[in-house]
Amino acid sequence: MDKTKILIIEDEEAIADLLAYGLGREGFETRTAANGADGLREVRQFQPDLLVLDWMLPDRSGLDICKQVTAQYNLPILMLTARSDITDKILGLEVGADDYITKPFDLREVVVRIRTILRRLAQAQALPVAEDAGPSVISFRNIVISPEERLVTKDGATVELTPKEFDLLMALLGARGKIFTRAELLQSVWGYDFPGDMRTVDTHIQRLRKKLDAAEWITTVFGIGYKIEKRTD
Repeated sequence: MDKTKILIIEDEEAIADLLAYGLGREGFETRTAANGADGLREVRQFQPDLLVLDWMLPDRSGLDICKQVTAQYNLPILMLTARSDITDKILGLEVGADDYITKPFDLREVVVRIRTILRRLAQAQALPVAEDAGPSVISFRNIVISPEERLVTKDGATVELTPKEFDLLMALLGARGKIFTRAELLQSVWGYDFPGDMRTVDTHIQRLRKKLDAAEWITTVFGIGYKIEKRTD
C-alpha cells in the first residue's frame, strides 16, 4: 500500500526538518520546499495527499499559495504559522485551509490534526450514493456530484468548490432534512470543535449558496443552523 504523501512548505529549515522527520516516523512520505515557487512546483510533481503550509514565506504569502492550490487541486491544507489572532485563523480557513496550528507546536498535535483531516476526507469520499444515480454519482436537483473525483457540476457545467465547501455540501446532502447546528457542522467537516466564533461556517454556507444558486434549498433554521431540504424536484 502506498504511503500517504505530505508536502511541507516551510522556510525555517529547523521546523521543516522536524516535521519531515516526525511525520516520516509516523509512516508518511514527505518532501519539503522552502518558498512558494518551489512549493507549487512540488505540488505538481510530488502530487501530495496533504499540504502543510507556512503562513509567512520569503517570496509570497501562504494565504496566496492556499488560494492558488485550492483553486486548482482538491488538496487538504494545514496552515502553520506564528499568528495566533482568531481573525487570522478564520481568514486562513475561509481561503480554503482545512486546519490551522500555531507555532510553537507539539509534533504530536500536528500528527493528530493531520490524521483527523485525512480521516474526515476518507469518510466524505465513502458516503453512500443515490441508488438511481449510478455507482459513483449523487444527483440532487440540477446538481451532480462525483465523490471519487470530488467533482460538482450544475446544469452540466463544472462548479469550482474548495475542499471545505465540497465537504460541507457532502455533509448536508448526507442527511437531507436534518437540521445541523453550526457546532455539528464544525465537528463533521473540520473534524473537531473549532475554539472560536462560528463565522467560518456561515461564510462557507454563503459561498455554497452563491456558487450553486442554492438559496432555496440550503436553508437557514434561525437560532439553530442549516439544512438541505428533502425534496429533489
